[in-house]
Order: sequence, then structure tokens, then C-alpha cells
Amino acid sequence: MKSTGAQPNPERPHTGRRRNEATHQAILDAALRLLAESDGAPITIDAIAKAAGVGKQTVYRWWPSKGALLLDSLLERATIDVPAPDTGSMREDLRTVVEATFTGAQRKPAGPALRTVAREAARDPHLAELMRLFTAQRRKAVHDILIRGQQRGELPVGADLDLMVDQFYGVFWYRFVLGHAPLDRSTADRLTDSIIKGA
Repeated sequence: MKSTGAQPNPERPHTGRRRNEATHQAILDAALRLLAESDGAPITIDAIAKAAGVGKQTVYRWWPSKGALLLDSLLERATIDVPAPDTGSMREDLRTVVEATFTGAQRKPAGPALRTVAREAARDPHLAELMRLFTAQRRKAVHDILIRGQQRGELPVGADLDLMVDQFYGVFWYRFVLGHAPLDRSTADRLTDSIIKGA
């Protein structure tokens, strides 16, 4: 059979996934930015959708509620700013997370967004629940580092891991909210050593 010489059409690159990822990210970014700028004023799904340049139904395609979206936006930023290291050294992993937490909380929009949630949680039950879920996730990341250290023999079996996590976040939130002392590399080093020695 004689060939017509026609070549099969090459597959077009599938751009739908990239568009979806870009839209998803735009919504997360808009939510975090509005939370940072809200100064405690209510944030609506309509406002987030408008800031992201999408329709409200597009937002609801991925998140069932405003709280779920705001939580995801905070956790996504925390994941970017604060790594989850596993170097084989508990001290190094813990110090990395402490320092990255300090640094990330001083960047925009994460810092102002966290400050808004921390300040308004006392009078807004929705933000209080957002704060509870966010801090639970961040505590788990530090707790996992300590468990690995304990399994490697870097911590005694009876060490109070929850108290060690509290020491880290107690210092962080106290200094972050009151601003009376720095959250810098030197503090991260000293706090890491203090937590480990105290165990």
C-alpha cells in the first residue's frame, strides 16, 4: 500500500494540569495575602476568589470552607519556609527547623498572617480553630524529629518530647507576639542546645 506521506500529528502538550496548579497556587497566595492584610477583619471566599482572579465555585472545587483554605495557605507557606530535614543528626535537624521557623515568621506575608491569627484567635472561634490545627501540624513536625533522635539513642528513652516541643514553640510564640527579644540565628542555636540538654 502506497504511503500518503502524512505524518501523525504530534501530541499537544497537556496544559490543563499546569493551569490547574497555577490557579490552585493563586488561590492559596491570595488567601494568605488577604489574611496578612486583614488586621482581624473578616475574609470572605468572594474576596479571596476576586483577589485570585477566579470564580467562587473554583475555590469550592478544592476547599469545602474558608477555614480549610486558610489552613492550607498557612501550612503550604510553612512547608516552603520550614524544611523537614532528616540528616541523621537530631540536633542539626532541630536547629534547622528552629532557625527556619524564626526566619519564616519574619517574612511577608507569612509573618503578618500568623500575627493576625494569633492576635484574633482569642475573640474569633474560627481563627482559634485555625490556630489549633496549624500549631498541631507544626508541633508534629518537631515531634517527629525528636522521635527519630530518641530511636537513634540521641535522647533518653524517658525524655518528655511534648515538653521539649513546648519549649521551642513557647519561646517562639512569646517572642513573636511580644517582640521583646530577637528571633535570630544565635537564639536558634542557644534554644536548640537548651532543649536538648534539658532532656
